[in-house]
This record gives sequence, structure tokens and C-alpha cells, in this order.
Amino acid sequence: MKRDRPINAWYFVAALLTVVALQFLFAGSAVETVPYSRFQAELKAGDIAEVTVSGDSIRGSYRQPAADGRPRRFQTTRVAPELAKALSDAGITYSGKASPGWGERMLTWLLPPLLFVGMWLLLMQRMPGSGRSSALSIGKSKVKIYLEKSIATTFDDVAGVDEAKEELREVIAFLKDPVGYGRLGAHVPKGVLLVGPPGTGKTLLARAVAGEAGVPFLSISGSEFVELFVGVGAARVRDLFSQAGEHAPCIIFIDELDALGRARGAAPVSGGQDEKEQTLNQLLTELDGFDVHSGVVLLAATNRPEILDPALLRAGRFDRQILVDRPDRPGRLAILRVHARKLKLDADVSLDDVAALTAGMTGADLANLLNEATLLATRRGAGAVEPADLTGAIERVVAGLEKKTRVLSPRERRTVAYHETGHALVAMALPGSDPVQKVSIIPRGISGLGYTLQRPTEDRFLMSRDELADRMTVLLGGRAAEMLALGDMSTGAADDLARATGIARGMVTHYGMAPELGQITYEEEAGPLLGYPLDAWQPRRYSEASAAAIDRAVRELVEQAFMRARAILVRDRDALERVAEALLARETLSGAELATMAAPPVAPTGSEDVGHPPLAARG
Repeated sequence: MKRDRPINAWYFVAALLTVVALQFLFAGSAVETVPYSRFQAELKAGDIAEVTVSGDSIRGSYRQPAADGRPRRFQTTRVAPELAKALSDAGITYSGKASPGWGERMLTWLLPPLLFVGMWLLLMQRMPGSGRSSALSIGKSKVKIYLEKSIATTFDDVAGVDEAKEELREVIAFLKDPVGYGRLGAHVPKGVLLVGPPGTGKTLLARAVAGEAGVPFLSISGSEFVELFVGVGAARVRDLFSQAGEHAPCIIFIDELDALGRARGAAPVSGGQDEKEQTLNQLLTELDGFDVHSGVVLLAATNRPEILDPALLRAGRFDRQILVDRPDRPGRLAILRVHARKLKLDADVSLDDVAALTAGMTGADLANLLNEATLLATRRGAGAVEPADLTGAIERVVAGLEKKTRVLSPRERRTVAYHETGHALVAMALPGSDPVQKVSIIPRGISGLGYTLQRPTEDRFLMSRDELADRMTVLLGGRAAEMLALGDMSTGAADDLARATGIARGMVTHYGMAPELGQITYEEEAGPLLGYPLDAWQPRRYSEASAAAIDRAVRELVEQAFMRARAILVRDRDALERVAEALLARETLSGAELATMAAPPVAPTGSEDVGHPPLAARG
């Protein structure tokens, strides 16, 4: 292949030199096209030396050479003698035109079809799904094949999912030694489905399995099976398993399986839905058809397992489902250590503290967090990432980008200051609330005019009724502070009211925490397995009387939380004024500064005591 290029180049150079030589050779003998009337006049005058007649064409040369001594040549097309004589008598200059030859006629007939075929091939090559330079390859799967030597990902690069890794070690053992692993008659699961929220590392885990086993890795997305033409999806499924058989032992990984395996009959019958069902049927057939001892293992990932077809999840197809969930605190610490390998961290940086402040974040969130902190340190010209950079990154991820150009009026700044101070003081007064990390009145995000940053220091999987009530009380502390200090209310509490109402409705309808309604669930969970809500309408399964009782219970819970927050702020009114004025002056207060300003004890009044220690008792 390397020798063809210079040979082709020399051919091109030789052809160019030949053309140039021919131009020089025939430059002096250019042929002049003259009218037939002029040819007859020059013939009568005796100026023509020789003539060659070929059909209607006449060629020849003049007796008189050119000025430079080179011969003069001419050509013309003959006209019928009778017509020529009549035109000559009339004094009209005339000339003939030769009829097209067979070559020109053939070109006229063939050129339009050839142009049409060329344009068709060009369009077919540019169509999605035909990237293999041929329209016939549209049924080929667009799988990306990674050979074992090109996969550098191992289990050392995956952290925070120890249980999932243990489940997948059996697959690795089978791929390494299929004969020894099946000595007792057992076989590896045909399919392994990785289930988890977005960003938890499902794709990375699948690549690590291939890297640990040292086998080829065939990766494709579920959306790449469905194409414009009917039957293409099924053809690509067949081609995928055919290629897997050629590379066995290997791993097939289908990402976003829900795009391919959605439950059949879940939507009205249409052409597109029928095509997807045909593709799914072909996948089910291939799962039933390939041999479990062939060394082909099918891995798939999805974050929406609730919409998958039941036939896809039965035993003998996807035998094993592995949950790849959000990491706990030790898992987050391990993930941070993996991503921090290539970063320059200051000696004062404690990744354990960062793991404690990032409850609920996935592996992708933590990677983005460290990247944002590194960008902040780079932007200010630092030599390493410092704790302040990590704090700024957490604020940016949680609260949004700081809007320095958004200018608030003095009245709006004062309202926001009292609002955020109310959140912070109520949170500090309730023992079960998450600690306050920072309070700020600097606008962030799309619509946030200020924020109170609370981050849990431990993972929580259950919440009691009192803890939910405390959370509602903290949410309503901002509205209570506005009404207490300013005598008015603003629209800034809209999100707080929505969240508090949602908690109260969940307590009443889902968790059975309203004594007057009993231990009954009135509404099904709106969210699927992984906690992401579905925008599906659900019929009401209770009477109008129960609906009215639910509304009363929700309103009562929210009102109780508001009155409780107001009582706390009335008791700590001096602290409310001090912190709000400090916020107006400094715009941002840390948790330690907030505790210091709220430290002077304020004795609660007897009528407004809410049964909680004053702020000074909590430090």
C-alpha cells in the first residue's frame, strides 16, 4: 500500500508533462474555423494550397504561411451546392454545421442516467446508518469493537460500587476459564443488566469487566438499532450477534437498553412502534438462540428499568440484574481518590470532608466537582487546589453560577437578607436539621437571589415524622422572617412553599402520618424505582370526602410548620436582626461566623416556647 502512492504520483506527473509537450508541439499549427462562403472565395482566389474532404467536413492549408513562417490551417463545414450558390448570389456570409456523430449521440443519451446514478450513490453514502461507503451496508450494526489490547480500564479505575464489582467477578472468571468454571455443570448468566441512576458508572463498569477479562468489547447504544427503513433494526441485531460470534469470547454491551427494549403495547400501534417491536423480538430471539458456552456475555445498562418489556427480564435472557446505586460516604471517598490521582491538591485538602458534604452525588457529579475546583484554582493562578476551591465548586454545583452582574434594589437586598437569615436561624435551632455551611445574598443560578447552604454530614435512608416536620419548618423560616421583620411577604418563598407542600402531601398520602386519615396510602408513588418522576396522569382512587380531608391535613401540617418557625424567630429576634444586618454588609457568612453572631442567649417567652434549646445552647 505504501508503494502505490509514489507510482500514482509519477503517473500524474508523466501525464502532465505529456499534455504540456503536446501543447508546445501543436501550438504553431492551430486550426482556424472559417465560414463556408469565405472558403469558396479563397478557393476562387487561389489562396488555398491543399484540401481534405471528409463527409461534410473540409480541412486544408493556405498557400501563404503565417508571419512567423508556420503553415496556416483551416476547417469548415460544407453546404449544399444549390444553397451555396443562392447565398453567394445574395451576398450573404454562410457556413455549415456538422451533424453529431455516434459518440456525441451516445453521450447525450447516457449522461443524464449516469448523473442520476451518481447523485443517488452520493446521497446513499451520506445517509445515517450507511457509513461503510455502500448502501448495501445499511443493515450492518454500528457496533464499536475494542480489542482486548486497547482496553486499559480495570476495576482499579472503578470505585464506590464494590457490591456490583463482586457480582461481576463471576462473569470475568467464566470469560477467563470457561471450561474450568463450568466443571460442575453451571453456566454464566446469558445477560447481565446494570441498573442505576445516570452518572453512577454503569458504562465504566462494563468496560472494566472487559479490561479485567482481557476479551474484546463490543459497544453499541440502543438507539443505534432503529433506522429510517423498516427491518433495519432486526438486521442490525442479527449482525451484532454474528460479529460477537466471530470475536468470541467477548462482551456485548448495549447502553441505554430502554431505547430498544421498551415494553410492547405501551403506546398506540404505529409504524415506528411496530419497527421497535420487531427489533425487540429479534433481540429476544438472539438471546434464546446463542449458546451459553460460546463465550459471549451480554451486558446492558439502563436507568429506566420500569419501562422494559417483561419478556426481556425473564430468566434465561437477562438472568441477573445488578443495582449500581449512588455511592455512600466511603464510596464517595474512594471515587474522589480515583479522580484526584492526576490533580495537584494542597496538603490542607481533606477528601473525607468533601465526601461528607456531597451526600447524594453520583460518580459523575464528583468528577465534575473536582474538575470545577481545579478550574477555579487555575483561574486564580494557584499552584494547587485548595479547600476554598472545593468549597466554591460545591456551591457552584449545588446553588448554581454566581450572578455578579445581577443588581438588586436596596429593598430587595433587605428582603433576601431576612429571608436567608430566617432559614439559617431556624435550621440552627432544630437539633435534627443539617448543619448550615454558608449563608449568602449573592444571586446564583437561574432565579435564586440568595441561598442557605446545608449539607448533611451522614447518609440518610429513612426519615421520621419529626424530621420531616423539621425540614418543613426550615423551609418556611424564610417566609416567617419576612413577615416578622418587614410586615410583608414576597414571591421569594415560592419554591420553599412548593417543597414544603410536597413534603406535607407525601406525609399524608404516601406515608400514613396523618392520624385523622389512618394508616392508608391514598396515592401511589409518582416516581419509578430510581426516584425520577414520571409525567403520567394517575386516576384518583378516593372519594371527595377523603380528598377534602387530605387537603385539610396538608394545610394543617404546613401551617403548624410555619407557626413553629415564626415562634423560633420571635424568640431569637435579636439574632435575626444582627445576622441580617451582617449579611447586608458582607453578603456572605460562613457557618462558624453565623454561630458566633447568634451566640448571645435569648430567653424564650413562656407563651412562645417551642420546646427547643436556644441558639447559644447549640453553639
